[in-house]
This record gives sequence, structure tokens and C-alpha cells, in this order.
Amino acid sequence: MRSAIKLRNISKIYDLGPIKVEALKDVDLKIRKQEFTAIMGPSGSGKTTLLNMIGALDYPTTGRVFLDGEDITDYDEGEITHIRCRKIGFIFQFFNLVPLLSAKENVMLPMLFAGDLTVDEADERAINLLGAMGMADRADHQPNELSGGQQQRCSIARALANKPAIILADEPTGNTDFKTGTSILSLMKKLNREEGQTFLLVTHDPGIAGIADDVIYVIDGRVQKECPDRVSPPSDTMVDYVKIDKERELKRLKSYKRQLKLMKHDLKVFKSRKNEIDFIKYKNIKNEYNKIIDEIEKKTRWFTQ
Repeated sequence: MRSAIKLRNISKIYDLGPIKVEALKDVDLKIRKQEFTAIMGPSGSGKTTLLNMIGALDYPTTGRVFLDGEDITDYDEGEITHIRCRKIGFIFQFFNLVPLLSAKENVMLPMLFAGDLTVDEADERAINLLGAMGMADRADHQPNELSGGQQQRCSIARALANKPAIILADEPTGNTDFKTGTSILSLMKKLNREEGQTFLLVTHDPGIAGIADDVIYVIDGRVQKECPDRVSPPSDTMVDYVKIDKERELKRLKSYKRQLKLMKHDLKVFKSRKNEIDFIKYKNIKNEYNKIIDEIEKKTRWFTQ
């Protein structure tokens, strides 16, 4: 089967005046069609940069990007816009809904940009997509009238608008509570299984990564396939996932704590070095460290209720 995504010797260097940051280093990667893949790694490791390369939101400094066997590296802006509009759906951590538009109008936008449907056809498809997300009664609500989970469901409907073959999700549950997050993940997994779309999901959460068919790890801009702390995948269904037994979830909490130990070492290393790049890395890891502490506390509270 042809790869949905293929990266060949991808490097990305950001030129910040006197400082050059090598965000990705000689990355080779293949993602099979219809696969659900998670990308894990600490803050500042290059996860989002990698997703931006795949989604044609940024250009590599060196290397080639292939989508469905098509080399898009040297495409001009018009060709790249066509690819992004029709072949790729994006799900963002902060939703990125247009605040002055209704949920239905936000979902219609990509279809109207593509120009393949009339306004009436786009309207009908948007309503159907929102209905599939359990959002039919919220179609005319603006984003500020929706909960975080509803906004994320709306953004998923928007990502599906033009029937893209590839869905890229950057921390899609990062701004939802635990129960809402599990339902969002179950929905994404269901779409992957039933519609056959290729999903690539960025997360720092080993519990979330556990639902993926495969996990890749980005460490200091390099991709690796193996990690000793890989967790067991939970059930595909939301009901089983939410009702998962405490023993398995407590094992996940132990995995979080192992991750914290590794991060403590990184914090000491970067704090001891006296240069600006390592100071930025220190701050990023510190923020990630605090997020994981909060997540452990949230999950512990949820499972002791």
C-alpha cells in the first residue's frame, strides 16, 4: 500500500538573527494510509514543526515531503493552498473557529473556499457533519456560546468538510476536561476506523497515545520509533474508555511519573547551561512538567470520585 505521508531527509532551521535553531534534523518518516499515528515528545522537541511540514503550513530547509505519493516540496503557494484545502484537515488545540460566524458557517468555510459545492450544498453538508458530531442543535450558535468540547467537535466537523484523506490534530484534547477529551478521542478513532482517513495526532499524554495504531517519538528534532514507556492501548469505544478499570489507569499514572523523572533530569541539564537556547528549552520543559503534574492530579481526582 502506498504511504499516505512520506518525509525524506527533512531538516528545518529557523534563523533568529544571531541564533539558528535546528527544529528538525534529517527526519525520515512513512505513515501508512488509514493508520492512526501519535507523535510524542517533550515541549520544544519538534512535534508541531513536524506536523507543520506534513500539513504544508511551513517549508523544510532541506528534504522532500510526499503526500499520497505526490512530491509537494516545490509547489507554489497556489498549489499548496489547493493541497491544504482538499487533501488535509486540521484540528487545532485552540479550536481556531471564526468568532463572528456560527458553528454551521465555520464548517461551511472550507467548502466555500474549495468552490466544489454550491452554498446550499455546503449548508446541507455542514448540518449533516454537525449532526454526526452531536451538534445539530448548536448549528446556529457562535463559538462563545459553545463549551470547549462543543467547539472542538465543531472544529473536527470543519476538518472533515472537504473529505480529506489526511487529518492532522495538534493536542486536540489540550483544552478540554478529561471526560470530554475521551469522547473526542473516541470520535476521532471511530472516524479513522469507519471512514478510512489517516490520522496523525500530536500529544504529550501517554494515555492518549495508547489509542493509536503506532507511536513515533520526536526527541531534539529527531524521530525515533521505540520508547520503553509505551503504554497499552485502551478500548476503541468511548463507553469502555471512560469506564476503563482503575488498575489500568493507575498504570498510566505511573507512566506519567516516570516521564516526570526524565524531565527532572532535562531541567537540571538545561538550567545548568548558560545560553539562550537552553534557557528557552528549560522554560518549555518546565511548563510541560507543570502540565503533567496538573494532569496527574486531575486524573487522580476523577478516579477517586
